[in-house]
Amino acid sequence: MQHLLAGSRDSLSQKASYLRVAAGCLADSMRTGGFKSLYRGQGVEFSGVREYLRGDDVRAIDWNVTARMGKPYVKMFEEEHELQIFLIVDRSSSMFIGSKGKVKYETAAEAAALLSLAAELNESPVGAVFFDGKIHFSSAPEAGRTQSMHLLTRLDEVDHTVRGSVLGNAMTGAVKLLKHHSLVFIISDFRAAGWEEPFKLLCQKNDVAAIRITDPTDWEMPEVGVSPFIDSETGKRLVLPTLSQVFKSAWRDDYRKRSSKLEKLCARHNAGCVSISTEEDVVRQLSVFFAARGSSRLSGWGGRI
Repeated sequence: MQHLLAGSRDSLSQKASYLRVAAGCLADSMRTGGFKSLYRGQGVEFSGVREYLRGDDVRAIDWNVTARMGKPYVKMFEEEHELQIFLIVDRSSSMFIGSKGKVKYETAAEAAALLSLAAELNESPVGAVFFDGKIHFSSAPEAGRTQSMHLLTRLDEVDHTVRGSVLGNAMTGAVKLLKHHSLVFIISDFRAAGWEEPFKLLCQKNDVAAIRITDPTDWEMPEVGVSPFIDSETGKRLVLPTLSQVFKSAWRDDYRKRSSKLEKLCARHNAGCVSISTEEDVVRQLSVFFAARGSSRLSGWGGRI
């Protein structure tokens, strides 16, 4: 079993101590960054209407809007509720690719650990789901150090991976698991298919941030001549001419297209979007992201950081 977050089980407590210090500034940023977890209840302030979703209280239906629009709409009321955090963490095969001695999952695990500890410092419940080709771990949000250390331990321990990615299933499971409006962080390289509709449903009831983990090889393939490559998710084998200028250009264009697609999808559903490279400082990137969220909270927070 690999220990990618701390290096070994024995050093996890030391790593946790270091991360807890680093998480302090994130906890402050989270409190002042415009995040406000809301739930639909009988609050005193009417906030608007939205389309009826299965499971909504029929007593909340706005019959005037429903009659005018031809399909059911429900009234929304805002009332303050504790900030609840949920982490969706990708540990599929593509997350174990990286350069300069660091794979994507190491960056993802560090980001998830920092967010978990920041939630603990803010006395916020935090839960998570970890997946590759299947769901390996799921926990409803709970508050306290015991929960955050449990998540760190599970983040750190990586055995074998199951081929494929069930990113969509992880999002669908989160929709069912979360009973209150939550702040959801999806930490992944988003190299998967069929997750767009679950993403939309997740965004309808929660604040969502897509944290895309990248590596320099995603946009600039090393020059190693004509070499065989294996798709870590599907097992498909290809021979790629890495010295070819046409290939290099196509590789970069593909990365830009996938980046643009994710950013547009997040903007469409009012979700946050930030990319963190394996070469970047995770604390700094998350702090910048939270700060940008705070400055744009009045106009929504879709977009790229």
